[in-house]
Amino acid sequence: MSMKQKLSPKEIQPLPFQIYALSAAMLVVVGFVTASYLAIAHYRVYIDPSYRSFCALTRAINCDTVAQSEYAVFMAVPVAVWGMLGYAGFGLLLGLACGSDARPRRLWALLTVAALFFSLLSLVLALISVLYIHSYCIMCLLSYAVNFSLLFTCWLVWSRFKQTSFLVGVKEDLRYMMSRPVRILFSFAPFVLAAILMVAYYPAYWVLDPPPLNPDVVRGETAEGHPWIGAQNPQLEIVEFSDYLCFQCRKMHYMLRQLVERHPDKIRLVHRHFPMDHRFNPLVTESFHFGAGKLALLAIGAAQAGRFWEVNDLLFEEAFGRDVLTPAYIADRVKMDASNLTTAMNDPATQRLLMLDIRDGLQQGLTGTPGFLVNGQFYVGQLPADLLKAFID
Repeated sequence: MSMKQKLSPKEIQPLPFQIYALSAAMLVVVGFVTASYLAIAHYRVYIDPSYRSFCALTRAINCDTVAQSEYAVFMAVPVAVWGMLGYAGFGLLLGLACGSDARPRRLWALLTVAALFFSLLSLVLALISVLYIHSYCIMCLLSYAVNFSLLFTCWLVWSRFKQTSFLVGVKEDLRYMMSRPVRILFSFAPFVLAAILMVAYYPAYWVLDPPPLNPDVVRGETAEGHPWIGAQNPQLEIVEFSDYLCFQCRKMHYMLRQLVERHPDKIRLVHRHFPMDHRFNPLVTESFHFGAGKLALLAIGAAQAGRFWEVNDLLFEEAFGRDVLTPAYIADRVKMDASNLTTAMNDPATQRLLMLDIRDGLQQGLTGTPGFLVNGQFYVGQLPADLLKAFID
C-alpha cells in the first residue's frame, strides 16, 4: 500500500473492546468525583464561614462565585448533586453495556445519546457562566471536558462496532432494554426515587436569612458614630467592613449576627461600610457592584433615624433578589418616613461618613470585602476559626 492510499472505515481495526470500556469507565469516575467535589464545595460555601475553595483565584476564575449564583441550584437541588446522580446513572448503563450479552454493540448508541445530553448541558452552563455569572469554575470546566470526552468515547465505540445506522442502533438499544424489564426496573428505579426525594426533601441550606432582631440585645454607637450591637463591655469586639452586594459579606454578617444573638453579653459587632462600587471606592477602577454605594448611604441615613440594624438586615436580605432598592421600599418595609430617609441619604454629612469608612478600610489595607478588625489585627475574607472557637457551639 502506498503512502497516499487510505484505509476505508471497514479496514480500520478497532482496539480491544475492553480498552474502550475502561476509558469510558475512567471518565465516569472522574466526572463523579468532580461533581462530588463541587457538591461539597457548594455546601461549604454557604455553611462554613472560613471556607475558600482552591480555585477561588481571581474575580473571573472563581469556583466560589459560581457556587454562590442562583444558577448553581436547579429544581431545589444543587446542580452538582444532579451531576453526581447523572454520572452514577451513566455508570450503571455503562455496566449493562459491558455485560456478556450486550458487548460490544448494544447500548453504545444509547450511551452516545446520554453523553450528547451531558455535553449540551455543559454548553448551556458554560454560556450562563459567560453571560450571567461572569466568572468561571475550574472544576466545572473539568466536568465539561469529561462530558465531551465521554461523547467522543461512546461514539467511537459505536462507530467501531456498529452494524446499523445510528438511529436504528438507538431503537435496537431501547428494544434490548425493554426485553429485560425486571433487570432495568431494579437497576434504575432507585435513581428515579432518589431524584423525587431530592426535589421534595433536599435541605435548602443556600437560603440565608438573618436571625430575628432581638429587642433585648443592646445597640449603640461608638464614639466615632459607628453602629454596634451586642455587649456593652464585650470580651470580643469585631469590626466588619462590608458591602451589601457581596455574598461573602452577607454570609459572614449573618453568622456574626447569630453569634451576637447567642452571646449578647460577650460579643460586640460594629458595622462599617466598604462598598466595592466604582463610583464611590477609589480602589475599584471598573464597573463593579453597581449600586452598593447608594445602599450604604441608605443604611447610614437609617442609622441617623435609629433604625440601622433593621435596615441593615433588610438590605443584605433583599439586595440579591431585587435590581433596585429604593428609599420608599425600604421605608415601607421597616415603617419609616420615606421622605426623611431620602433626605438623610442625600445629606452631604452622610456621604462624608461613608467616605470615612472607605478611607479607614483602605488604610487597613483592605483590597476586597469583607474585612474584619479584631484586637488590632485585620483579616480579609473570613475570620480564623480559632478566634471564634470559644463562642461557636
